[in-house]
Amino acid sequence: MITLKDKITLVTGGGAGIGRAIVDAYAELGATVIVAEKNPEHVEKLKKQLGAAKVPNMVSVVDVTVPAQVKALLAEVEKKYQRLDVLVNNVGGAFPQVRFEDEDPAQWEKLHAWNFGHICIVTHAALPLLKRAAPGSSIISLSSIEGYRGYPLGVVYAAYKAAVINFTKSLACELGGDGIRVNCIAPESTETEAVQITASIKDEYRDCLKRWFPLGRYGTPPDIAGAAVYFATSLSAWTTGETLLVDGGALAQGGWRQTRDGRWTNSPIIEKAHRMYGPVRP
Repeated sequence: MITLKDKITLVTGGGAGIGRAIVDAYAELGATVIVAEKNPEHVEKLKKQLGAAKVPNMVSVVDVTVPAQVKALLAEVEKKYQRLDVLVNNVGGAFPQVRFEDEDPAQWEKLHAWNFGHICIVTHAALPLLKRAAPGSSIISLSSIEGYRGYPLGVVYAAYKAAVINFTKSLACELGGDGIRVNCIAPESTETEAVQITASIKDEYRDCLKRWFPLGRYGTPPDIAGAAVYFATSLSAWTTGETLLVDGGALAQGGWRQTRDGRWTNSPIIEKAHRMYGPVRP
């Protein structure tokens, strides 16, 4: 039986999108959910909904890129719960795509804070409480498929996402002896309230979507939450230092695409490819 009953969990950026889906999944499995969320409106909404569902919770307005705010939150967690079983470092963000040579260096610090710096800040502050819950406590960080592949027009963002993956591997080595598992989730583009990908695709290209990924669609927050459940529960009791791609098969497919008649091509001219493989589908 999959359960998080009596587990104390902390999700950063848990007020919306992927973070909210993880909060909901953990709550459904019986966890106490602590949420650090920067947006006050999301905080109030989440408090009401969790309260109405009688889910034990502590939802706070916290900017996890600010060490003093993180320290204050963890002090409150220690006072109320004395330990922490699961930490989910979910916060992340990007700027509009632009060539590296045209990037404003002043933005790099923000990108670092959003995508890697806060993971160091929160994890470092939470370690004493995670050790109290060990063996069996778990650290889960969100990276991206862009940490595995080249990302033109998002060079610095991709570099920080790659850093999360190696942070996970390295910290897993250090903390294995303490009984703390450290793992990572790397999603492909995911449909959220803030990122409406399918809706942005022109109608004449919607039919192509089913051929862009082996599973034929972009991800949804519950898709990512399922991976977060795996890493939080005893299902992953012998898994650490790993990054789970949740990408609909995008990285496996690489540069290959299917034509409208179902044949495979790696040509940049998809509809009039000269090099195609496989039978024509009826």
